[in-house]
Amino acid sequence: MGLVQQPRIVIFDEPTRGVDVGAIAEIHQIINRLADKGLAVVVISSYLPEILAVSDRILVVKRGRVVEEMMLSDATEERVMFAAVH
Repeated sequence: MGLVQQPRIVIFDEPTRGVDVGAIAEIHQIINRLADKGLAVVVISSYLPEILAVSDRILVVKRGRVVEEMMLSDATEERVMFAAVH
């Protein structure tokens, strides 16, 4: 995937919402390739499996504030969901 500009950061907001299942893996590959090239990639998603699939670091935002920050190695579905609802 070539980008016209040479950005240092790319933001994806709900990148797989409404996308068929077959395309989800392809979108995740694109996200990972951009990160592998050294770009900072921010993924905003309400789909927890997606967050766990493409993240190195997870920030849980609630009412506009960061309420939890964790590395993927420390993240579980339960921990992320607990932070989101409490």
